[in-house]
Amino acid sequence: MRLGVYVGSFDPVHKGHIGVAKYLLDNNIIDKILLIPTESYWDKNDLVDIEHRYRMLKIYENEKIIVSMKYSNFRSTYQILDELTTDFDDDLYLIIGADNIIKFHLWANVEEILKHKVVVLGRNGIDMEEHIKKFEKDDSFVLLKDFPQMDISSTKIREKIKNSDFEDIEQYLDKEVIQYVMNNKLYC
Repeated sequence: MRLGVYVGSFDPVHKGHIGVAKYLLDNNIIDKILLIPTESYWDKNDLVDIEHRYRMLKIYENEKIIVSMKYSNFRSTYQILDELTTDFDDDLYLIIGADNIIKFHLWANVEEILKHKVVVLGRNGIDMEEHIKKFEKDDSFVLLKDFPQMDISSTKIREKIKNSDFEDIEQYLDKEVIQYVMNNKLYC
């Protein structure tokens, strides 16, 4: 089975994040997807508590979408993938946006990551093929140039909530997520 591995801050989880999961499943690129909220990011230190992000992700869990915090505290992606290979017999497909391929060669132990498939979602007109030329194992990449990207920013969503600007928030967040955010007074 092909297990997609989607790691992110999901702060908050929005329609773009879930759109990625649905697109990959609906187009038979993967069979299941594992959503992993990160404990912290090297460049993000103001995240809402991981329990809240986990609970928002759980709204979407079903037989094909799995949410887990078991791997959230690993610092690097290769560590998550290493741990997953001991827990799953599946073929792992790391999911990243094309914006991440630009500096992918700087990721820790990238050669370990490339033992698995890396699904790269086209974004902002980035020439993905140009960037994967840096790697000997360029056959590890699955390039989705025609991915229908959504222009959604978690930062902008948090700003809207902080400023009580709920006018068009439903175009970015599902009702259940909005309700969770409001009930827990997140991003205010």
